[in-house]
Amino acid sequence: MMQYLVLALLLLCISAPGQADGNRRAGQEKSDRCAACHGAEGKAIIPIYPNLAGQNAPWLVQALQAYKSGARSGGQAEMMKAFVAGLSDEDIDDLAAYYAGLKP
Repeated sequence: MMQYLVLALLLLCISAPGQADGNRRAGQEKSDRCAACHGAEGKAIIPIYPNLAGQNAPWLVQALQAYKSGARSGGQAEMMKAFVAGLSDEDIDDLAAYYAGLKP
């Protein structure tokens, strides 16, 4: 039984997305477009917007990519799609690294 648990954990680790390979400093420079809704330090003032500070970098990458591709819908998705449309994969990695490194 234990060997199956170890195997399952190993497979999970291999298939899990890695950490964002972004540059935090570059992400901070690119974060101005996010600050109006998500706060200057990644802490939203308006309750309908999520805090980004301290979020998991791979989750942030996945979320931004989903907005960009149109895979996320509803809520503020259309507004987010417009904001991320011009971001490159590097921009997204940089933003994710920046926000993941902030204190929640």
